[in-house]
Amino acid sequence: MSDVTRLLDAAAAGEPHAAADLLPLVYAELRGLAAARMAGERPDHTLNPTALVHEAYLRLVGGDTPRNWDGRGHFFAAAAEAMRRILVEAARRRSRLKHGGGLRRVDWLDEEVAAAPQDDEQLLLLDEALTRLAAARPQAARLVQLRFFSGLTAEEAAPVVGLAPRSARRLWAYARAWLRRDMGRAADPPP
Repeated sequence: MSDVTRLLDAAAAGEPHAAADLLPLVYAELRGLAAARMAGERPDHTLNPTALVHEAYLRLVGGDTPRNWDGRGHFFAAAAEAMRRILVEAARRRSRLKHGGGLRRVDWLDEEVAAAPQDDEQLLLLDEALTRLAAARPQAARLVQLRFFSGLTAEEAAPVVGLAPRSARRLWAYARAWLRRDMGRAADPPP
């Protein structure tokens, strides 16, 4: 059992120093995930990668509710989800109607390289579409989250979602088409 897995189990069991001992072991990887994600954000974003890592880490291991992690992959997948939620919450705060929020059509899904949208409006539109995709195809939504918000390739994300790499590439193509259609409808509501 790796040190990370052992400390995750210890933190779930309520050991008081396990979370503090875990941070140095996972910090570099979390910082890399956050830096990759923040590279696509607006230059004037109020969060920086360090703040994003700290906020995500607090959500993962802080609080009164102990969480059981099914190994290192599960922890990092949860970290990617926590980072996504933090950025979406920040985008929602900035994009409220009183701040000039509104929806518009996006075309960043045409790129083969998975990069989460750089614009708050696009990020909100993607989050809403991901919620709808998760209701229809949870595995596809999970793959999109790992590709967009963790920066993983389809081959790297495949074992996390329980697929063979080829199946993950097919599911990725499906998810992109589904999101493009769904987001196109949301961006262009009927008059």
